[in-house]
Amino acid sequence: MYGSRGVGAFAGGRASAAVLGAALLLAGCSSGGDDKKEGSAAAVVTQQPKEADPFWVNPDGVAAREVGELLGDGRKAEAQQLRKIAEQPAAEWINPEDAEEQARELTEGADKAGRRAVLVLYNIPHRDCGQYSQGGATDGDAYRDFVDAVAEGVGDRPATVVLEPDAVLHLVDGCTPQEYHEERYDLLKGAVTKLKGLKNTTVYLDAGNAGWGDPDQIHEPLKWAGIEQADGFAVNVSNFYTTEDSIAYGKKLSAKVGGKHFVVDTSRNGNGPYTEGDPDERWCNPPGRALGETPTTRTADPLVDAYLWIKRPGESDGECKGGPKAGEWWEDYALDLARSSTT
Repeated sequence: MYGSRGVGAFAGGRASAAVLGAALLLAGCSSGGDDKKEGSAAAVVTQQPKEADPFWVNPDGVAAREVGELLGDGRKAEAQQLRKIAEQPAAEWINPEDAEEQARELTEGADKAGRRAVLVLYNIPHRDCGQYSQGGATDGDAYRDFVDAVAEGVGDRPATVVLEPDAVLHLVDGCTPQEYHEERYDLLKGAVTKLKGLKNTTVYLDAGNAGWGDPDQIHEPLKWAGIEQADGFAVNVSNFYTTEDSIAYGKKLSAKVGGKHFVVDTSRNGNGPYTEGDPDERWCNPPGRALGETPTTRTADPLVDAYLWIKRPGESDGECKGGPKAGEWWEDYALDLARSSTT
């Protein structure tokens, strides 16, 4: 990413429908319960109370599987720490290789549990400007096919979609070359229109964070990208700014885009942003961070629809500070986040 956030590649760990179904049947164990056989039902977690947190905890998520592996190795203390991550709903980053199947399986799993899936679409052409998470669809037509596949997979089931982290921000900060601007606005607006055409899908366009710049720089580009048709925007995706600062930023931006509501990524902002080292890479696997507020619709401001864990805690921002590739699980970092957390 270009100096303000490392959103990370889409997360791995897609589960088959059969695995999801089996996991849901086993979901009678949560923290504080009987560990049973290491690596089996003990790794499965229950859903959070629906009235405060309507979002889905994937019982076959990467953190849940890691809990099982740690228990199988006899590392119960570490497993208990990772439960702080495994037992909270985290967004699923859709893999473009099997977007329709994945979107269908995830939303079916969530719907069966009476919850809402949170999905991230991160596949815009020329993604991340050649940085750690470079890639994306090969061209505009491939991206439209990707969005169509996701829409087909979601269908009428409940879903909240965070659309294209960094895509608008990089049009504003000079990272994305001018020659791609017109197409990107068209693709984003088309994606908003397609997804909002679904019966039970809410859509939030990514809109940067409290540390990158001023809302005056991005409110017009958000309009060109379709914010008027979207439910709102997302702030602090994959970053570390405090919830208080993120809400202040979001409220200023909301006032410039018709009072739109927004969501805040609180996955790793418990200790706020990192302030040491190279300023251009403070966003990338910073040490000493902590989990933030757990996902909920009970927020500190009526304009904030939810606190979400959009970045999946424990997955690397990129190959910096000893981390693996963007989006890959990093056990040591996950444990540090959990140990530093007060949740």
